[in-house]
This record gives sequence, structure tokens and C-alpha cells, in this order.
Amino acid sequence: MTQVAELPLPSTPRRAETRLVYSVCFAHFVSHYYILLLAPLFIFIREDYGVTYTQLGLALTAFNVVSAMGQTPVGFLVDRFNARYMLVAGLLVGAAAFAIAGLVDSYWVFIAMFALAGLGNTVYHPADYALLGRHVPFERAGRVFSYHTFAGMLGNAAAPATLVYLYAVIGWRGAFLCAAALGVVAAIVVFLTDEPPVPVKPTTKKTDEPAEPTADGWKLLLSAPILANLLFFVLLSMSGSGLYNYLVAMLGALHGTPATVANTALTGLLAMSAIGVLVGGQLTGFTARFGLITAFGLICTATVCVLVGLIDFPAMALIALMSTVGFCTGLTMPSRDMIVRAVTPRSAYGRVFGFVTTGFHIAGIVSPIIFGQMLDRGHPREIFFFIAFCALLSIATVTYSTTRKRAS
Repeated sequence: MTQVAELPLPSTPRRAETRLVYSVCFAHFVSHYYILLLAPLFIFIREDYGVTYTQLGLALTAFNVVSAMGQTPVGFLVDRFNARYMLVAGLLVGAAAFAIAGLVDSYWVFIAMFALAGLGNTVYHPADYALLGRHVPFERAGRVFSYHTFAGMLGNAAAPATLVYLYAVIGWRGAFLCAAALGVVAAIVVFLTDEPPVPVKPTTKKTDEPAEPTADGWKLLLSAPILANLLFFVLLSMSGSGLYNYLVAMLGALHGTPATVANTALTGLLAMSAIGVLVGGQLTGFTARFGLITAFGLICTATVCVLVGLIDFPAMALIALMSTVGFCTGLTMPSRDMIVRAVTPRSAYGRVFGFVTTGFHIAGIVSPIIFGQMLDRGHPREIFFFIAFCALLSIATVTYSTTRKRAS
């Protein structure tokens, strides 16, 4: 009977949902901005402290190790406590860490603050997906997930240019303080954003969330569909990091591709990946065949990688092919998130998304070792084949996960 009183104002929950989506996307923008905070300023900070590349790289190692170890436990906290307040706390922790790193002239404090920033980073994926998954209806969830991913890509794109500009004006310490201020602004925005009512799922839909499982805690995380999704995230991230970080070096070593052409191909890959994310989000509104969309994108990615590994294409063809790879990888991302959502009960979004997105950090730790060794030993062609293999193996994890969902 109480729901009848809400009927005259049907747009109010939708407006609240929109504000929540904007605020969460802003937080995701900041999280990716923070991930790239060191890279554009690396050489300047190294010279300032008089340390080696390896010594300063310890900051990134500390950040990723803490993030990988803490993300799943924080996911449990997100499910137990208010996800929005947890997100605010993560933003403030990251902002404080980078502010202290900019203010205190100490190499070891700098390393410790990146570890603290890694702790703040553990909040984003569990809290973001918990808020979006709980408050956005199924029919709009895929599009909203695509906006969330796209906002992170914008954070990656905005970081290098703005940070180099800030360095030229106020130095790297000032750039860190401005980045910290950005985190504080995002925290205020999220804090002031009210959460809309949790939508009631229709009983006639079979594509919405599954019933609450009998298993909870680690039993849920160690169930076969969730482990398959963790492996999916690892493999997908291995493919992506290999292309994003090593494409220019791979093309130069394998085909002698000029750096200008290789970098243009990389730019096309990154730009079309962002467009693919938005298109993929729209596709989820028309079909629930998320596994099919993902498989299509991964098959295209694997095919192009094999072709580029075998054939020295002309410049324009190479740029077009790598742009196609970018579009196809972006196309899979909203469906990727929907596949995880489909096997996750509403009360467990934080822990499950925190657990499976740990695959990003696992790939980030492992992939430089694998790809670096392959390049050092003169096997750039094999890297393209390895990326294609990871993409194809990802299809098997998707097929297993979606099959288990339908069978349950």
C-alpha cells in the first residue's frame, strides 16, 4: 500500500538514480586519474629524489600489491556497511596519501603514501559496482556499466596532459596537491548524493539477479561461476595490458614499424576502445546474450592479433586493424560486467566485484614479467599469439559461467 503513494512522482527515483550514476562515474574518473598519477611525472620525481627507476617503481609495486590484497576484504565491508560512505572514505584516503606525498620531502614517505593510496584504491570497484548494481534496474544496468567504464577511460586520458601542464606551472608537488584536491571534490559530491530506492525486480523476468544463494562469504567467492569470472578478468586484462603497454615495442621489434605509425595505431586502439564501450553498453539494452557479445569481440581481437603477428601490414591497414581491436575489446566490457552481475546476488555485489576485479591487479603484476621477458628474448611475434590465446581462453570462461547460470 505504501508504494501507491509514490506513483504520482515516478520521475523522482529516476532523477536520483541519474545523480548517483554521475557521482559514481566521477569517482571512477578520479580513481583512474590516480592510477596514472606517477607515470607522466616519473622522470621529474626520480631526478628530484636522486633514485633509480627501479627504486621509484617500488611506489607502483606497493600500490598494486596493497590493492590486490585488500580489494576482496574491502568488498566484504562494502556489503556490510554503507557502500557510498565507503567510497567517500576511499576517495579521502587516496587524496590524503597524495597530498602527503607532495608535501613531505622523503622518498620512503613517498613509497608509503603510494601504499596508502593503494588501500584507498581497494574501495572503488566494490563500492562502485555495489551502488550501481543495487540501484540501477536490470534493463539499464549494461548502459550504466558502460558509462562507468568510459569515465575511467577519461580519467586515464586526462591524466598525462593535465599533470604535465601542472608540473610546468607549479611543479610535481603542486600537481600532486591538485590531484588530491580533485579527490576531495569527488568525495564531497558522492557524500552529498542521495541514494535512490532499490528497484524491485519483476518476478516474470528470468534475466535479472539470481535468488539469494545459500552459500555466503568465501563459499560464494570460491564457487565455480565466480572463479571462472575471476579467471576471465585476469585473461582479459592480460590481453589488454599487452596491447596497451607493449604494442609500440612489439611492432617495432617484429616489423620495424616506425614509432609514429605504431603510436598512431595505439591511439586508434585506445580511442576506439572507448567508443566500443559505449556501443557495447547500448547493446546490453537490446539483448541479454552477453556471452555472445563477449565471444564475438574476443574472437575478432584474437583474429586480428594473429594476423598482425604474421603479416607486416601497410600503415593505414595496420591502424585500421588495431582500431578494430580496440573497438572489439571495448565492446566486451559492459557485457563482461553484466555476466558477473548475472551470477551475483544483490547482497553480495561488493565482495564479488571486489574479488573478480582483483584480476586487474593480478594481470598488472604478472603481465610485465611475461611480456618483458618475451621481448628481451626476441619473441615479439609470440606476444601477439599469446594475447590471442588469452582472448580465446577467455571465451571458455565466459561460456562456462553463463552455462552454469542457466543451469542453476
